[in-house]
Amino acid sequence: MKVVNIGIMGMGTVGSGIYKVIESEGKRIEHREDMELRVKRVLALDYSIPIPESLKTSKIEDLINDDEITIIAEVMGGIEPAKSFIIKALQAGKTVVTANKELLAKHWPELELEAKKTGAGLYFEASVGGGIPILRTVSDSMQANSIDTIFAIINGTTNFILTKMTDEGREFADVLAEAQALGYAEANPTNDVEAFDAMYKLSILASMAFHARIPIDQIYREGITKITKEDIGYAKELGYEIKLLAIGKKTGTTVEVRVHPTMLHKEHPMASVKGSFNAIFMHGNAVGDVMLYGRGAGDLPTASAIISDMIYASKVNEHKYATFANTPLASEKVIFNNNWETEYFVHIHVVDRPGVMAKITKILADYDVSIQSVIQKGRVDAFVPVIIVTHDAKELDMKKALAEIEALPDVVKLVNCIRVEK
Repeated sequence: MKVVNIGIMGMGTVGSGIYKVIESEGKRIEHREDMELRVKRVLALDYSIPIPESLKTSKIEDLINDDEITIIAEVMGGIEPAKSFIIKALQAGKTVVTANKELLAKHWPELELEAKKTGAGLYFEASVGGGIPILRTVSDSMQANSIDTIFAIINGTTNFILTKMTDEGREFADVLAEAQALGYAEANPTNDVEAFDAMYKLSILASMAFHARIPIDQIYREGITKITKEDIGYAKELGYEIKLLAIGKKTGTTVEVRVHPTMLHKEHPMASVKGSFNAIFMHGNAVGDVMLYGRGAGDLPTASAIISDMIYASKVNEHKYATFANTPLASEKVIFNNNWETEYFVHIHVVDRPGVMAKITKILADYDVSIQSVIQKGRVDAFVPVIIVTHDAKELDMKKALAEIEALPDVVKLVNCIRVEK
C-alpha cells in the first residue's frame, strides 16, 4: 500500500477539517484507493482542535526539508506568508494543494511557473465552490466541449443574505448582522458583500472553462450592499429572484466576465439555490446544460475537495498544468467585452408630478433603450416608486441614460439598476 505523507500549513477551520476527515475516513480511503494518507507535520501558530504535539511546528523548513513529505496543503489564506511558503514548497519539489482563491486569482501564473521548474503539482479544486467538484468537471469531464456560458452562485455569505431578505422581507443590514452572528460573514464582510470573493473564483473558473487567462482586472464587479427589500419585493412581483451571480460568456474570441446582483426568472434552476449553498450552471456545445450544486464553504466540504486533490495528485505519473498561455496579462487573442447586452430592472423614486415619466422615457429612447414594462406604486411620503423593466440594451448606453435620469430635478433617487438574465 502506498503511504502519502502530508504537511498542512494552517490549522484554522479548513486545516482542522482536513485533519478530521483524514482521521475519520482514513481507513475507508485506504480500502478504496489502496493508499494511506498520513499527516506528518502541521505548521500553525494556533490550533482549533487537539492534535499530537509531535506533529506541530512553527517553522516552514520542517515541512520543506522533510523528504518523506510529498504533498503540502496550504489553508492559511491571504497572500503572505502563504505565497512565499507555497513557492518554497514548489521549489523543493513538493506538490501543493490549496484552497486560496485570492492567491490563485492574483498569482496563479507565478506559482505555476515555479511548479513547472521542479515538476511539482499545483492543485486547487477547493478554491472554487468549496466541496463542489467543478474544476475537475471542467478539466477531466468536459474536454469534448466548448463551454460558452457560466452562471455561478459561488459565495455562500451573499446567497444566505439574499435568501433571508427574500424569504423574510428584511433589510440588508439586519440580515448581515445575523450572518455575522452565525459565523457566515466576517466581522469585516467587504470581501463577500462587495463581491471580491466571487470575482476571484470567477477568474479561476472562467480561465479553465474558456481556456484563456482571465485576470481579475477584466472582471466587472458589483456587490449586494445597495439591494433593498423593496427591490426584492418588486422582483418577486415580476416573477424573479435576485442572486449575486458570477457570469461568464464566450463567443468566438470575445469574452464577457462580470459579478453583480442579477434577476433570474423564478423557474431558472439557479433561482432555487437557497441559503449558503453554491451552484454552478454551465453550457457546453456537446453536453448542453450542466449544473452542480452543494456546499461552497465550511471545514468538511472544503476538506473533501482538498483531500480529493491529494489522492488525485498521488496517482498521476506526471502533473498537468494549464495548456493555455497562463501569463499575468490576458492573451492579446482574447477580446474582453464591457458593453454586454441584457435586460435591466430600474427602481426610481420620483416626484409625484405630471410629465416625469415622459422625461424618463425620452432619455431612455435617446440611448436606444426600449421599455418592456412599467410599474408605478402609490405615493410614499414625498415620492412615488417607479419600476421599469427594459428590453435588451447595451450596458454603456444604459449607464449614460441613468446618469441623465438621475440628474433630473424630478428624480428624488435612483435606487437601483439590476441586470436581468434569461
